[in-house]
Amino acid sequence: QVQLVESGGGLVQPGGSLRLSCAASGSIVSIHRMGWVRQASGKQRELVAVVALGGITNYADSVKARFVISRDYARNTVYLQMNSLKPEDTAVYYCNAVLRTTGPATPQEYWGPGTQVTVSS
Repeated sequence: QVQLVESGGGLVQPGGSLRLSCAASGSIVSIHRMGWVRQASGKQRELVAVVALGGITNYADSVKARFVISRDYARNTVYLQMNSLKPEDTAVYYCNAVLRTTGPATPQEYWGPGTQVTVSS
């Protein structure tokens, strides 16, 4: 069984910073990609940032130059450093991973429970 445990959400003023963490645990063989998806109230989920095999990263246009995603391969952990936060960044942020375990041969997708980020003065 795989678990994704998120931390680091909270309330921050506009212009402030937060760092989210997501640690994957379980019978993991390899991680193909890890990233963050967010969902604001009344809106659809949107990709925020992802890091794939080889360290290739991809960001939503709305967060480029403000957010940085990084990964600790030894700890199966992904981080999202969020700077210059805006009220429109307010959302529940979900960790997402595509990985292989000792079970099924094909990679499976997993989700964390989500962590609330609120940007408000």
